[in-house]
Amino acid sequence: MAEVALLSNPRSTGNRAILPRVRSFCARRPEIFHYEVEEVDQIADAMRTIARVRPKVLVINGGDGTVQAVLTEIHNGGHFGTSVPPVAVLPNGKTNLIALDLGASGDPLGALERILEIAKAGVAPHVVARELIALSGGRDNSQPVFGMFLGGGGLADTILYCRHKIYPLGLPNSLSHLLTAALTLLVTVFGVRGSFLPARPQPLSVTVHRAGEMSGRFMLLMVTTLDRLLFNSRSRTAAAAGTGALKLMAIEERPSTIFRALIAAIGGRLGQHKMTGVHVERGDEIRIEGDRSSIILDGELFETDAGRPIVLTPTAPVSFLSLAA
Repeated sequence: MAEVALLSNPRSTGNRAILPRVRSFCARRPEIFHYEVEEVDQIADAMRTIARVRPKVLVINGGDGTVQAVLTEIHNGGHFGTSVPPVAVLPNGKTNLIALDLGASGDPLGALERILEIAKAGVAPHVVARELIALSGGRDNSQPVFGMFLGGGGLADTILYCRHKIYPLGLPNSLSHLLTAALTLLVTVFGVRGSFLPARPQPLSVTVHRAGEMSGRFMLLMVTTLDRLLFNSRSRTAAAAGTGALKLMAIEERPSTIFRALIAAIGGRLGQHKMTGVHVERGDEIRIEGDRSSIILDGELFETDAGRPIVLTPTAPVSFLSLAA
């Protein structure tokens, strides 16, 4: 039995710099079983192999897209039976929303060292439960995929714009994100248009079961089961309506709404109080409908299709290892 099984994706952007250090670290510690994959279709074989060594903790070293693919395979593949180890996520990749929610930040090797210490001492005090988002429908009728953070509307368009237009410029991540945010504000707040600028978000209809429907163009649409939302805010807020594991925030694409939401986000108050044009809801089923609008679940791209909504539901709780616990 291994103390820790580590699954690394060498193609993750963050791993281009640190993977040699990770390999050296694991080579000196026989308690770590290290498995590398370069393609998503290799993850099933990886999970089958890792299940045989029965690790106390399964650690994912990759971006949010890698985490999404692993969670989907764990849920659909059944490789661990009823003994699925808690999942930990190293701080890596471009966004790392999942790692941040689980208290992993800073140096990935420092986080891995801490995870190994916890595995040796006993993982029980550090295990936390999180539901996953099960996504089905849209243009893809295959079995559901699973993740923890979904972005749609202008948020998805902005992520894709940054990925395809800004990252290729070779700027540092922080500067790339700042530039993307500034250009997005030019489009949404000041109405500036141009071929190199982000496109205006497509209209969407979003229905939260038992809470009603909202329609329009949304500057930001996000659904998560994480405790932590964007802007370092917490999703368990007084403004949230309804009950359920899925937490939704949607900000309408109106300059006055965006400006007020931006001020609230800077002050750490976004979502804490009701605000015109800002929707904060909870539910156990969310339907998103639109015509060829982008939806991103933990880095993987999906697309709505007219008459074929994307449906989101929560799974049963899954065990994760929190470094903040």
